[in-house]
Amino acid sequence: MKKYLLIILLTLLSITNLNAAYILIPMDETQTNHLKAYGVAYWILEREVEISWLLNYKGGSYLIPYHDMFERECKLRNVSFQVIADVQAEGILAEIADPNVNMDEMKLQKVPRLAVYAPKTILPWDDAVTLALTYAEIPYDIIYDDEVMEGVLPTYDWLHMHHEDFTGQFGKFWARYRNYPWYQEDVRKQEEIARRHGYNKVSQLKLAVVKKIRDFVAGGGYLFSMCSAPDSFDIALAADGIDICDVMFDGDGMTAGAPQKLNYDNCFAFTDFTISTNPQEYEVSNIDVTLNRSKSIKENNDYFLLFDFSAKWNPVPTMLTQSHERLIKGFMGQTTAFDKRFVKPNIVVLGDNAALNEDRYIHGNFGNGFFTFYGGHDPEDYQHLVGDPPTELDMYPNSPGYRLILNNVLFPAAKKKKQKTRLMSKDKIQKTKDKILIK
Repeated sequence: MKKYLLIILLTLLSITNLNAAYILIPMDETQTNHLKAYGVAYWILEREVEISWLLNYKGGSYLIPYHDMFERECKLRNVSFQVIADVQAEGILAEIADPNVNMDEMKLQKVPRLAVYAPKTILPWDDAVTLALTYAEIPYDIIYDDEVMEGVLPTYDWLHMHHEDFTGQFGKFWARYRNYPWYQEDVRKQEEIARRHGYNKVSQLKLAVVKKIRDFVAGGGYLFSMCSAPDSFDIALAADGIDICDVMFDGDGMTAGAPQKLNYDNCFAFTDFTISTNPQEYEVSNIDVTLNRSKSIKENNDYFLLFDFSAKWNPVPTMLTQSHERLIKGFMGQTTAFDKRFVKPNIVVLGDNAALNEDRYIHGNFGNGFFTFYGGHDPEDYQHLVGDPPTELDMYPNSPGYRLILNNVLFPAAKKKKQKTRLMSKDKIQKTKDKILIK
């Protein structure tokens, strides 16, 4: 009798497996590890398998053709998933296609090649993006001024910049840290790189780097920046042809009347700002709100709100704001958030704190490419100080603040031209499985 029951059970399991044509990775509050789920999606794209990103469905879930390899990978990474049959997948896509619901399907097809702009020297802080990429097991290359000047950017799809000062003022760390060995070594290395490329000043090298990055975006690249990189990038563009560095930064004084000579038309996101000319001030301009925030704002009441967008009509901002939470914990940085007064009117605000007049998360396009700027240094370390240890993301596998970073990583994988919502044909599913087995 037991033998017959075992045969029946195995038969039922076989039938279930035949009907199990898709894997659904939910990204709502039921997901055990949101950050690792992005890594699974990237890993599947590496195997040339198309993924459906279900915008606004259970927090931005993924629908993937079934293969036992994919199921095994989800289990290995502790990522929640459901194995579903064709009819269930058809039902989900029918629900999403309903014109009366704010959902849509976005096809992820291309494996984006990722680069992180960061110095090769060891500095006493970490980068939330490299922490996220490493934790999610998403590969990336580290490049810096040498590589940018040598013209490598067009070989990448996506570039990240974080705790960087493109104005040539070394992060305005001079006042507090000029006698520290790490600061002196950083200045020495940057001056050495500048001379190697024929520049007398670091600010001149950084402007050349900024222009290379600008051209990368104009040509269709994706730029994601956090912390001090967004505003210092735009300031460098606005100060093209003007010396805004005081003597302790580059050996001579600033151009007379420099603050009044900025060209805001050169900027990606910001306008009408005023640069800080005080070398003792840990700030490059009034774009950042850190020094002007209300003293009543503390860690326990610092939040920003993600906006809702139409998935069917505005898929790009919808992709970038996929999350299982709409109210996101605030966090500080050398640039904490952007003063609304200085954000250009054509910029899409993805998340803000309207009460404080702060834009936290913004997006725009330049030429054929896109850029996203995200204020703050580390979404799970409220006030990350110089010398603090890196965040252990095993403690924050469901961080909505870190999810926003990883939304940007998958953004370049999306098919630009919208297509009709539909499942793969069974023939295509079988060809996909055959391709996986060959790999």
